[in-house]
Amino acid sequence: MSKANNPKLKSWVEVPAGSDFPIQNLPFGIFKTRYLTAVAGVAIGNYVLDLVYLYEKGFFDGLGLPPGIFNQEYLNSFIELGRKKCSEVRERISELLQIDNDELQGNIAARELALIPMEEVEMKMPIKIPNYTDFYSSEEHATNVGTMFRDPENALLPNWKHLPVGYHGRASSIVISGTSIYRPKGQIKPPDAVSPVFSPCMKLDFELEMAFITCANTELGSSITTEEAENNIFGMVLFNDWSARDIQTWEYVPLGPFLAKNFASTISPWIVTMDALEPFRVEGPKQYPEVLPYLAYKGKKNFDITLEVTLGEGKAKTVISRSNFKYMYWNMCQQLAHHTVNGCNIQVGDLYASGTISGPDKGSYGSMLEITWNGKNPIKLNDGTERKFINDGDTVTLRGVAKKDGVRIGFGDCSGKILPAK
Repeated sequence: MSKANNPKLKSWVEVPAGSDFPIQNLPFGIFKTRYLTAVAGVAIGNYVLDLVYLYEKGFFDGLGLPPGIFNQEYLNSFIELGRKKCSEVRERISELLQIDNDELQGNIAARELALIPMEEVEMKMPIKIPNYTDFYSSEEHATNVGTMFRDPENALLPNWKHLPVGYHGRASSIVISGTSIYRPKGQIKPPDAVSPVFSPCMKLDFELEMAFITCANTELGSSITTEEAENNIFGMVLFNDWSARDIQTWEYVPLGPFLAKNFASTISPWIVTMDALEPFRVEGPKQYPEVLPYLAYKGKKNFDITLEVTLGEGKAKTVISRSNFKYMYWNMCQQLAHHTVNGCNIQVGDLYASGTISGPDKGSYGSMLEITWNGKNPIKLNDGTERKFINDGDTVTLRGVAKKDGVRIGFGDCSGKILPAK
């Protein structure tokens, strides 16, 4: 267990009750202010710790970090240093922030320059994403969709329990939380129409997902085993894979989603490290039939992360889903092993989404498609209005929290507002 994960640790920086960012978290992100260009930082309480300032003032001396490693608009160069080096940096930051450490706490000038109130910063994309893959790894979600659109008796396709189904998505349209999303347009085929029509999406949906980010480059032709996988994963973010269900229904045969998905996806700005998530490991669902040897794994590879989705703002804001990442049938190690078993090379900053995370009951479904059963059962918001899918002006916010031994590790908000089609 990392010393930085000790649940007894306290920081001299005030961390409000219920904060996502106690000293046991220390997630990495990219931020800017009115007087600072985009640089690397770490969240602690309601503050952002400026890593460039700490580096330049010698607080990281002895760690062997390259010059300018934090003075960059993306974290790619930093996470490319590897899990071990990034862990050393997180441990050092933890030391500096501990209540009994006076190095930074006692240096009033340095302390005031290094800690920036969150309300003064603008969060930016934390990584440059070379490639994006979306998996389909929640059994409950896949079963719901298969029941809805195919045969309830054969909801899962024959391959589903033998491999982590996935497809390659569009990296360029992944945006940071807080970015507004324009309603997509495309071809849809109304049920009573003979031919398709061109129209703004009428069934706009969210997808409750999480995503992991790789911190290594591998050679074409090589593969990563389930045992090696976690050494290649830096951390995780929340992920909303916005979906145009009516466009998807018409286009997805035979090659899968295209315009229905590539118009936008939203990520949370802080990358929570795998080190910080270590205490929250749990057993995953029992996998049957037995998987092929390259997908076999040992140990606890799922994580107990409570997830929540709200729709609307102000009086309309309503919790519409509560789920958990632990429900994932296929874990991250299996996903990465399968992704590379054919020799596919990975790159630093690649993002791999889980697919929609649904639990066993309606309250834990991870999409409007399931919550309203394709619009047949509208939900009522707190202001009295109803929704079948997402309306223009609606804001959808994803949140995630892991709790254990009095420690609360959060991911911050993953939020987006829908604007009318251009």
